[in-house]
Amino acid sequence: NSEYRNKTTQHQQQHNNKYIQSKRRKEILFNKSNEFFLARFGRVAKDTTTLCLWQRVFALFFLYLLLPSFAPLVKNIGNSRSRSISAAQKQQHSTAAKKRPRNICHGLARRRLSLSGTFLAPLSFHPKIHPQVDASTMKAAMDSAVTTRTSMGNHQQPKDFTMFHRCRRRCNIKSISSPPALHPSHMLSKGLLCLLVILLWGHSTQAASSDKERERKLEVFEGVAVDHQIGYIGDFDGIDSGPPYIIVAEAGVETDLAIDRATGEIRTKVKLDRETRASYSLVAIPLSGRNIRVVVTVKDENDNAPTFPQPSMHIEFPENTPREVKRTLLPARDLDLEPYNTQRYNIVSGNVNDAFRLSSHRERDGVLYLDLQISGFLDRETTPGYSLLIEALDGGSPPLRGFMTVNITIQDVNDNQPIFNQSRYFATVPENATVGTSVLQVYASDTDADENGLVEYAINRRQSDKEQMFRIDSRTGAIYINKALDFETKELHELVVVAKDHGEQPLETTAFVSIRVTDVNDNQPTINVIFLSDDASPKISESAQPGEFVARISVHDPDSKTEYANVNVTLNGGDGHFALTTRDNSIYLVIVKLPLDREMVSNYTLSVIATDKGTPPLHATKSIFLRITDVNDNPPEFEQDLYHANVMEVADPGTSVLQVLAHDRDEGLNSALSYSLAETPDTHAQWFQIDPQTGLITTRSHIDCETEPVPQLTVIARDGGVPPLSSSATVLVTIHDVNDNEPIFDQSFYNVSVAENEPVGRCILKVSH
Repeated sequence: NSEYRNKTTQHQQQHNNKYIQSKRRKEILFNKSNEFFLARFGRVAKDTTTLCLWQRVFALFFLYLLLPSFAPLVKNIGNSRSRSISAAQKQQHSTAAKKRPRNICHGLARRRLSLSGTFLAPLSFHPKIHPQVDASTMKAAMDSAVTTRTSMGNHQQPKDFTMFHRCRRRCNIKSISSPPALHPSHMLSKGLLCLLVILLWGHSTQAASSDKERERKLEVFEGVAVDHQIGYIGDFDGIDSGPPYIIVAEAGVETDLAIDRATGEIRTKVKLDRETRASYSLVAIPLSGRNIRVVVTVKDENDNAPTFPQPSMHIEFPENTPREVKRTLLPARDLDLEPYNTQRYNIVSGNVNDAFRLSSHRERDGVLYLDLQISGFLDRETTPGYSLLIEALDGGSPPLRGFMTVNITIQDVNDNQPIFNQSRYFATVPENATVGTSVLQVYASDTDADENGLVEYAINRRQSDKEQMFRIDSRTGAIYINKALDFETKELHELVVVAKDHGEQPLETTAFVSIRVTDVNDNQPTINVIFLSDDASPKISESAQPGEFVARISVHDPDSKTEYANVNVTLNGGDGHFALTTRDNSIYLVIVKLPLDREMVSNYTLSVIATDKGTPPLHATKSIFLRITDVNDNPPEFEQDLYHANVMEVADPGTSVLQVLAHDRDEGLNSALSYSLAETPDTHAQWFQIDPQTGLITTRSHIDCETEPVPQLTVIARDGGVPPLSSSATVLVTIHDVNDNEPIFDQSFYNVSVAENEPVGRCILKVSH
């Protein structure tokens, strides 16, 4: 048994060696065929149909080249064949034929053997591939191929055992002897016969290609190491001829996969990534049998973490939003497949008082969509905003995570009314306090934001202060005296102050203010001045005419039972422009005495002196700072009445020419000036334009010195008063000529006659332009 096993192992080794040699011969034949196809048609055959077409063309072309040259040789060899073959050889042939299996596969193997032995040598010297090879060289190569094939047959050289071995295996033949050597003439006739076999083989291959191709499915995990073995193409228990194969692959297959055409082994060239490419498809074409479609599927690994489309997002909720309200958040996407894609979401941090929770659902596209849901009560005044850190986890073990920050702003709702810092306020004010005197200030706060928290104040006139003795600043809450107070008339004033916010549905609250007026008994006259301007401020217009009222002055002496009876009032200051007048010695009026000019004197300081008739007399003084307001009584004034400017004739539109400047002694809008150009077509003012704010004059279009060498512009300066005042200035622009016009004769043709006896130097013609 041991000896039998050794012999079996040795026999199997020899069989494997012969099989490898057979595959190498097939590769050589395939490469030679493709070389011819490349040289003939400029590209390598990539599919079965193209190869079949090539085989037919190759056979016909080879017949076209060989038949004319070898027809006589075939004829001579055929005539002498019967004489050259001896009886022993016939017996040897007969014996060998009996030993050979009567199998069509064996015959096909013999024909392929003849193809590889007969045609490979002439192929390398084909005149279409090597045009420099002549006919004699071609014939010598052919004879060499025949001799070589004969010697191989006589010395039992190794042959192509690919189909031979498979036919022997199918017929259950244990051993077979090498076919006998053939005569050269027999080899040549066999070679011609093989040409016909090529045609038939091409037809059968083309028909086979039309059959349904077989499918080979392989799988490999993404991320495996480079040069990882995926599998073999032809593991089909010998149904096809096996390698070598012609590979027809999709784009990028041979970039990522290493395909050994000789063995059919497939390995990785690079690290595969299923998310980049999930499968690879190729067609392997064997030398015989049906085509094999190989599909390599890349299996998924958990190599991608869930990823949110952006690291953070911002949403807003009104603080009165009810529970269970949802807002859709950006979902995380995982390039991996189930179960390695996104599986759940969690709130990691920032969820103060568990105000929010997450819910998710998966759609048909496989994405796990995310919603943020309110689970508690929102109060902007307590928590104005949240910053939630949300994580997405996939189904790996351990899971991979992706994070996103959701910044939530709680929008304000007007749900808080203003609150006073006191429920009741108290103040005292002397009865001689002037109008505009501040009494006290109330304050209320609102915890809402923006307009909802902006508080304005008002006095409820229906419930208090119907005489409007006081006024309140709606913004600050300061209460001022609005009318002169009188202790004898009313000693206590009760006010109801309302604080109201600016919400769409405003909320309000009230507070009470008690103001007590105190009696003045200091034996000194008091002076009360009320200015008669539109806003009760100390001002008078410079256009006021003599006799116009400026202010009202009242003086009180508490020591006198008869009011104003013992008081004398005088006015100092004002350079004689103001004076006092009275009709009943009780009310004094400050009037304009002389015309005013704000541009000369813009402010006056007046002193009102009240002196009683006591012994010794007492007096009181009050200073009045009076501001003179402006009227538009001064027109603009230019720095110059006449300006000169220069500009080149070739200046482009927009070129600066000159900047004029005017001043107005008025103030405010009355001194705001704007510039313009008067429309004077006769002086070509349309060539220029002026900036109304800066007074910069620029060219509007191209100018022409020949048309107008010195255009005259009239610049008008107008102020912003009502009505506006204006003034003008003249600008002379000198245009400097450039040589932009060629001379033009007054005539295009001159004709003159000259007598032949005219002396030298006599003028015969004068031209002009």
